[in-house]
Amino acid sequence: MHALPAPALAFVNHVLSQSDWAQSRLKPFAGRVARIDMAPFDVGFMVADDGLLDAPDPDAHIDVTLTLPSLSPLLLLQGVDALMRSVRLSGTVDFAEALGFIVRNLRWDAEEDLSKFIGDIAAHRLMSGAKQFAGWQNQAAHNVAENMAEYFTEENPLITKREQLAEFSAAVSTLRDDLARLEKRTTRLSKA
Repeated sequence: MHALPAPALAFVNHVLSQSDWAQSRLKPFAGRVARIDMAPFDVGFMVADDGLLDAPDPDAHIDVTLTLPSLSPLLLLQGVDALMRSVRLSGTVDFAEALGFIVRNLRWDAEEDLSKFIGDIAAHRLMSGAKQFAGWQNQAAHNVAENMAEYFTEENPLITKREQLAEFSAAVSTLRDDLARLEKRTTRLSKA
């Protein structure tokens, strides 16, 4: 197991230092080691006494393993919750639960960091604009998906609607039952 790369460790520690609640939640687990396993990557970190993360000893005992599917980067685009539903945790339950809670709830305050360089007002406006742009992008992607679904179900039917599929399944079931009854009748008539 390799240590979490230094830039990633520094970024996570920066985000943790913005949230006192996260550090205080990690402090009771000082000295514990977690491993993140996402093929082909296998990295780990240790919780330091101050609630931040540090590089673990190479032969340290692993308390928790977070196994991520190879599609994790794509799932992350759908949001942290989508990613967390696919993560498999194993090891010490209380440590795993604390890590899961922190990953689900920890957010980077980019506006605070940006304000140090360009000022509070400019940082607020820039972040508001970025959020609006992201919202617009999300809505545009949703609209394209709806339009494609409508095209492939209505105009160029390559995809079957749920209602049509349910009707077809019901018709097949009725036909199967009718055929079974007909088979029984023919069997009775052939014996008579």
